[in-house]
Amino acid sequence: MTTTQQLTPYPRRQLAAQPIGYWTGAAHREVVGRIRRELATESLTQPHWWILNHIAASPAHWTRAELTAKLTPYDDQGIDFTEVFDDLASRGWLTEEAADTATLTLTLTEAGEAGRLRAKERNLRAHEQTHAGITEEEYVATLDVLRRVIANLGGDSDLPE
Repeated sequence: MTTTQQLTPYPRRQLAAQPIGYWTGAAHREVVGRIRRELATESLTQPHWWILNHIAASPAHWTRAELTAKLTPYDDQGIDFTEVFDDLASRGWLTEEAADTATLTLTLTEAGEAGRLRAKERNLRAHEQTHAGITEEEYVATLDVLRRVIANLGGDSDLPE
């Protein structure tokens, strides 16, 4: 069971004056830190997780180059995707099969799918803790506010693919 920590109450005016950059950064560090700790129990990074999920969703669809191009914009750590693919292959979690004479596509093995499901279960627990005490309406409103902030600053406020 997930418990929620009590928030210190502050006057509305004091909260309204808080810098959003600080709070979005603090939330990012906590949320991503929790996810990364959960993945680390399987010796995985977020790029490992992204790769596993994309391959599981579309077996024999992705090449290394295509998936690297798709995922690189989400990487904030300068990960070498070649090393991540090599690591998953050396674990026996993915295979590369010839789709044609020039293309090798990626597929998860049974061990890869089992590892992905273990990591998924850990991430679900982190997700539950993150959302504890927050209604769906509050969560959606928060995302819409953040999307508006991003759009106001000229960024891409569309949902990721």
